[in-house]
Amino acid sequence: MADTDNLSDRSEIAARNLRVLEALLFASAEPLSVGELAPYLPEETDVEAALTALQSMYEGRGVSLVRRGEGWAFRTAEDLNFLLRRDEVVTRPLSRAALETLAIIAYHQPVTRAEIEEIRGVSSDKGTLDRLMEADWIRMRGRRRTPGRPVTYGTTEGFLDQFGLEALSDLPGLEELKGAGLLSSRLPPDMQIPLPFDGALRDDEDPLDGDEDDMDECDLDEALSGPDIGETDDLK
Repeated sequence: MADTDNLSDRSEIAARNLRVLEALLFASAEPLSVGELAPYLPEETDVEAALTALQSMYEGRGVSLVRRGEGWAFRTAEDLNFLLRRDEVVTRPLSRAALETLAIIAYHQPVTRAEIEEIRGVSSDKGTLDRLMEADWIRMRGRRRTPGRPVTYGTTEGFLDQFGLEALSDLPGLEELKGAGLLSSRLPPDMQIPLPFDGALRDDEDPLDGDEDDMDECDLDEALSGPDIGETDDLK
C-alpha cells in the first residue's frame, strides 16, 4: 500500500511540475532557460526531462513547445503560421545591407566590423549594426586580440527565436540564402558555413571591458566606426 501511495505522490508531483512549467512558459514572451525555470520546481526535479515530456504533450496541437538555443518557448505550430499573418504588425523591412550583415555575423561569428566590410566589399553604415542590436538579433560579445582590440559580434537567442532555429547548426545553406535573394553575389564563392558555434569566447577574443552597457552615444559611435573601404550602404 505504501508503494502505491508513493507512486501516486510522485505522479502528482510530476503532473504539478508540468503545470508549473506550462504556466511559466505561457506567461513569458521570451524563451526561458532551464536555469530560469528550475527555482520554481522541487530541487530534485529533472527539468530537461520535464520539458521534454511537456513538449511531447503538445505535439500535433495548435501551439508547440520549441527549443531556442538554451531557452524553451511556446510558439504557434509551423503549419498554422499563415492563420496569424493577417494580425501581424507591418514593420519596416530590413534592407539588403542589413540582411547581408546579419547573415555574415550568423555564419562567421565572432566577427568584427572590419571583417564584415572585407567580406561584403563595402563600408557598412554604423546604423546597420545599431538596428540589428536594437532588434536583439546581434550583440557585442568580446574584443579581438589584435591592435585596437576591435569589438566582435555574434547572434543572440533572440535571433534564433525570430528565425525559428533551435541552434545555429539549423541555419540554411548558403545556396538557399542566395536563391532567396538574401545574399549578394558579391560574397566570396568559397564562403562556407562554419562548424557549430557554442557562443563561448574563442582563443583570439578577450571579454568585453565591462563598460559597454554604459557607453554613451559618442563611445558607441567610436566603437562602431571604421575606415571607409569603398561604397557605403544604409538602411533605406
